[in-house]
Amino acid sequence: MSLDPRQNKQAEAAISAEAAKPGFSLALLQIVATESFPPTVRLSSALYFKNFIKRTWTDEEGNYKLSENEVVAIKQELIGLMTSVPPSMQAQLGEAISAIAESDFWRRWDTLVDDLISRLTKDNTAVNNGVLQVAHSIFKRWRPLFRSDELFTEINHVLSKFSTPFITLMINTDSLISSSQNNPAALQEAFSTLNLIMKLFYDLSCQDLPPVFEENIGDISLLLLKYLTYDNPALHTSDESESGVLEYVKAGIFEVLILYTQKYEDAFGPQLENFVKTSWTFLMAVGLETKYDILVSKALQFLTAVASIPQYAQSFSDPETLRQVIEKVILPNLSLRESDVELFEDEPIEFIRRDLEGSDSDTRRRAATDFLRQLMSQFDKLVTVEVTKYVEHYLQEYAKDRNNNWKSKDTAVYLFSAIAAKGTATAAQGVTNVNPNVDILDFFQKYIAEDLTSNGIEPILKVDAIKYVYVFRSQLTPQYWHVAFPLLVNHLGSSNYVVYTYAAIAVERALFMTDDTRQPIIPKPDVVSLSKNLLSHLFTLIQKDSAPEKIQENEFLMKCVMRVLIFIREGVLPHVDLVLTNFINITKVIRHNPSNPRFYYYHFEGIGALIRYAASTQQDKLEKALYDPFAAILAEDVQEFAPYVFQLFAALLEANPSGTLSDYYKGLIAPILMPSLWESKGNVPALVRLLTAMIPRGAEDIVRNNQVEPILGIYQKLVSTKLHESHSFELIETVISSLPLQALSNYFVTILQLMLTRLSTSKTENFSQRFIAFYHFISARQDKGLGTDFFVGITDQVQHDVFKPVYLTVILPDTQKLTRPFDRKTAVVSFTMTLTDSQAFIDRYPKGWGLTCQRLLELLVNPPVPPTADDIVPDQDVDDLSFGVGFTQLNTCKKVPRDPFPEITGVRNWVGQYLKTADARHGGRIGQLVQERLSPDMKQSLMTYMQG
Repeated sequence: MSLDPRQNKQAEAAISAEAAKPGFSLALLQIVATESFPPTVRLSSALYFKNFIKRTWTDEEGNYKLSENEVVAIKQELIGLMTSVPPSMQAQLGEAISAIAESDFWRRWDTLVDDLISRLTKDNTAVNNGVLQVAHSIFKRWRPLFRSDELFTEINHVLSKFSTPFITLMINTDSLISSSQNNPAALQEAFSTLNLIMKLFYDLSCQDLPPVFEENIGDISLLLLKYLTYDNPALHTSDESESGVLEYVKAGIFEVLILYTQKYEDAFGPQLENFVKTSWTFLMAVGLETKYDILVSKALQFLTAVASIPQYAQSFSDPETLRQVIEKVILPNLSLRESDVELFEDEPIEFIRRDLEGSDSDTRRRAATDFLRQLMSQFDKLVTVEVTKYVEHYLQEYAKDRNNNWKSKDTAVYLFSAIAAKGTATAAQGVTNVNPNVDILDFFQKYIAEDLTSNGIEPILKVDAIKYVYVFRSQLTPQYWHVAFPLLVNHLGSSNYVVYTYAAIAVERALFMTDDTRQPIIPKPDVVSLSKNLLSHLFTLIQKDSAPEKIQENEFLMKCVMRVLIFIREGVLPHVDLVLTNFINITKVIRHNPSNPRFYYYHFEGIGALIRYAASTQQDKLEKALYDPFAAILAEDVQEFAPYVFQLFAALLEANPSGTLSDYYKGLIAPILMPSLWESKGNVPALVRLLTAMIPRGAEDIVRNNQVEPILGIYQKLVSTKLHESHSFELIETVISSLPLQALSNYFVTILQLMLTRLSTSKTENFSQRFIAFYHFISARQDKGLGTDFFVGITDQVQHDVFKPVYLTVILPDTQKLTRPFDRKTAVVSFTMTLTDSQAFIDRYPKGWGLTCQRLLELLVNPPVPPTADDIVPDQDVDDLSFGVGFTQLNTCKKVPRDPFPEITGVRNWVGQYLKTADARHGGRIGQLVQERLSPDMKQSLMTYMQG
């Protein structure tokens, strides 16, 4: 393993070769376990082991990819190893165990809990911490899950074995702490155990109250209360900004209290009063040092949970009590501290991330605001009256000395915003529900507008003003926006990092907003006229520092670039060179070190928008300019960027009106058929998109270069997995519709055999739907030499007459379930052509003719309507925890569904016309079949269409 960047590529190649050999994972664990190796090598092995397990433990169907011996050996070795290695390695191994548990716990690893319990000791903290680390890495998976029988079976399996030893460990750890008072090292270790115990206490309680905990709730509460008030100088950190294990234990206790208050108040209620008093005492006495921030925010979240229960909230309903709460608890934690100002100046991007909605749940300001809002939801008028007095007081303080008392205005604006908003702000609209007892626009005119227009004020007040517009954006009328928007754009010119970034955030959201008729709030011509300067300036800000990690640091600027391009649409055409040059320069730099998934997602969405709105007229320019940087990404195997590049290559190709493949793309076919590229799950959807764009345009070359079989090999790999089944159908439908039939004649039986095997052994609802759509796709294409009888003939070669049960049990009953409009349209064409032209349905399946007619008539009751072209580009949820992992779709250049029968405009008329023509073509045969095989009602319905 190499820690030298110059040897990385060679080392990675060597490791990949080793990884294919049996026993590789055990060799890694051997390195982790060997104390004579340097710590960095052992840690690298633990890290590689974790990633190896995540990649190779099971396939999509849950089958082991490693040999059974290796699987058994890993499970036997891991737990013991966890209890003996340093914490940094424990964390990596813990994640590996969590990945194994995802597929195996508890039914395929039912010895694990017993194994863990057998290793718990009375006072060996190193071993206990390893055991608890393993337990937490597995049980924390329960926290976000929805209730299900399977989940509760697993939890009950754990609790039946683990809860009593866990309580014993709690008591033993309490004793160990008492006996370690004068031994700082032992005390630290014992508190590390207590910290893990608190995490596990939460895990075990997160879904339901464990019976053992309920029986011992009084004793457990005494223990929690003891450590909430516990102190020992030996546990204090010397750094005022760094939380220590004492703070983390107390924060963990508060998390448990929040859970028990919100979910188990009936059992826990009698204990609450003591904790509320303790929290008050703590919040009144705690210092402003940042090391207490997590603890203060958790204490405030606990009080917020208490205040959400009407019977407990009553204690805050007295005006005098409320004043005490505001003065002693809310204001000290809501006011700007010196450390906040330092963060603003020294780490601006960190300040922004903490300050933005939803991303600062563990800051004092956010927690104090939430507490105040909770009180307001119980007593809105009382809280509004009391808080307004403080808002006015701070505004007066500011008016006395604007230079020295600027923090007073910051507090006033924050306080006002806290009581003005009701409910949760949305990503799309900001605050949509407001306190009727305050006037948001009046406050804007009197106190906010001046800070948007004046120079020479504190940058933080500028940010407050911009943030006010951003937060209350849906409350501003178009007249206010007419004034505010140019001011926001001007602030992009600020020299202050936080000011121009907040301006970008606010501009981006303003451009996203629409009125009730889905028209933009900001007039499009206003932005088009500004767009050249706006884009040029944003690109300059992004590239101020040329280091790859600095360019990617500020995703908010790139998101604004993306939004401007989406907003101005074809308005970008005069500025294509400017935009393209900047995108390419940024791509070339950041490919060396992709470090911020949000930034490069917006970056590639921006390029997608450029392609969407400019490619139809400037195809050659975009293709030539983007080919080299994109090819470099693929050549250098920049895995984070590859799925984006494949999508953009596809979008460029789809936008090309010529319908041919340039030499650029012809040269890409062979490399993208390499099996190694398809190993990465994240590549598959993007590669399928690119391949399905290439195949119709390069059909002759593909056949000439013997590339049909490799493509079908990819189909075979995709169709066998649930994860990629949809992509397998996309690919095979493109192959069949694009390549000459004779080039595929030897393969049709295998193609269908693979589908029918999946249908009989591991059918999913999605697979069934895609198979039905595939059948109709074949059946409806008589013009290409396909059709119903072709399908019947192929299935006969798979197994004689297997078509009949498939048609009767899958295709006929479930065609009505097809949801995609073009699939439904194809089904109408397919059924119609079956009735008119299938010999099999006349000779072999006479009953099937009537059943098909019935299903056709059902489809025509609600005939498929083509989807309306939607110009709205949806937002991707980049705050989702899984964002940036695997495949992320680019919405700006999403593939547009193609109508396979654009010539058919009204399906009802077409069906009637087609039946009538076919009847004449076949010498009145259709009319005869109608008389012989249909019920009177169906006859009448069908004749209505034929005579219409």
